[in-house]
Amino acid sequence: PAQPFAHHKRQGWAFFATPNHLSPENLPISRKGSTFTPSYDIEIMRIIIINGPNLNLLGSREPGIYGQETMEDCLASLRKRFPQVEIEYFQSNHEGALVDRLQDAAASHDGIILNAAAYTHTSIALLDTIRAISTPVVEVHLSNVAAREDFRHRSMIAPACVGTIAGFGMDVYRLGVEALLCFTHHPQSSRP
Repeated sequence: PAQPFAHHKRQGWAFFATPNHLSPENLPISRKGSTFTPSYDIEIMRIIIINGPNLNLLGSREPGIYGQETMEDCLASLRKRFPQVEIEYFQSNHEGALVDRLQDAAASHDGIILNAAAYTHTSIALLDTIRAISTPVVEVHLSNVAAREDFRHRSMIAPACVGTIAGFGMDVYRLGVEALLCFTHHPQSSRP
């Protein structure tokens, strides 16, 4: 299997992912102007973005690392870019609340984008929850965690996720939506 943070590129479009079926060669791409945008013929898809501790402070928390864009700005941009996707948002600073929301989302959503923040590196409870649900989960991180402190190099949840996207700032959420669209667009794909 591919290693987490394996870098793939196609004509300027890049993401980090673990499964081979998310390779750029498998992405349905259409050209719009000078950028490449995935194109999909699917019905409305329900995705939830779940953010962990301190991500309620996006826009003001360490802007040198996390940028100045707020989550509200990001959500507005995502909803405009992906009208075929119903995007819900949840944030909590509490591990148990994240576990509860993952379990609830599994019954009502087609995909989950999870930025577990600091719980990424410590939470066996989140790992077990992701393994227990059948809804695909994409792990995202705004910063390149591999270039930060040593304790951030290990993700406890990555083995249960369909892929990991890191290091592209708020754009990781867009890339996460695209990865979930691709993942659900390829029914031959299997979860780890």
